[in-house]
Amino acid sequence: MSTTTLSDLTPDSRIGDLVATRPGLARIFEELRIDYCCGGKQSLAAASESRGLSVTTVIALLDAAAAALASGPAEVDAAGMSLKDLADHIEHTHHAYLKEELPRLAEMAERVAYKHGHRDARLQEMATTVVSLTQEMFQHMHKEEAVLFPLVRQIEGGLRGGFASSIGDPIRCMEEEHDSAGRATERLRELTDGFTPDADACNTHRALLHGLARFEADLHRHVHKENNVMFPRALALVSA
Repeated sequence: MSTTTLSDLTPDSRIGDLVATRPGLARIFEELRIDYCCGGKQSLAAASESRGLSVTTVIALLDAAAAALASGPAEVDAAGMSLKDLADHIEHTHHAYLKEELPRLAEMAERVAYKHGHRDARLQEMATTVVSLTQEMFQHMHKEEAVLFPLVRQIEGGLRGGFASSIGDPIRCMEEEHDSAGRATERLRELTDGFTPDADACNTHRALLHGLARFEADLHRHVHKENNVMFPRALALVSA
């Protein structure tokens, strides 16, 4: 759904809506460290101001990116999927990635903290945060796969009333957990100087930081697809 212009973009545009319709622009927000997933309800002006950026400059960057995207490979169009296909995509792509990657990152984080904690006191907190985040994400994914996603699929199929009418409660719970994961990831960024290894970092430490940076990027896309695409559509169907 990428276009060569962003003529419909204004400072009041919500950044989550923008990425929902033009997924490739997520990279620009990531480079500017503007939160388009948990913070997707922000206006472009407010989000720019929070980073000390001119909204005019940000719009210009987005315009340039839109032009480049027109000739590049398409991002996954989450907004164009059915809710069933979107739930399947999230499970098969983001959940599968997390289930494989997070245990590896947790093990490396503990190993790096044990071996090198004497030269950087932050490494122990980093390891504790990664391990805690891993446990929280596994619990979070189980809730989605066992309860929320099946309900979303049923709602799209026409289910109304009963538990379907109170889907707002589990959605709010998931959004709160998304916020918690975002705060933990931001803390990891602080503890690792932006996932940047120092000159003395061993190869395991470097691999860990690379993995954490990939995790952060994936988490942004993952949460965006739920907070700004899946959840609003499911709530709209129930209230229709």
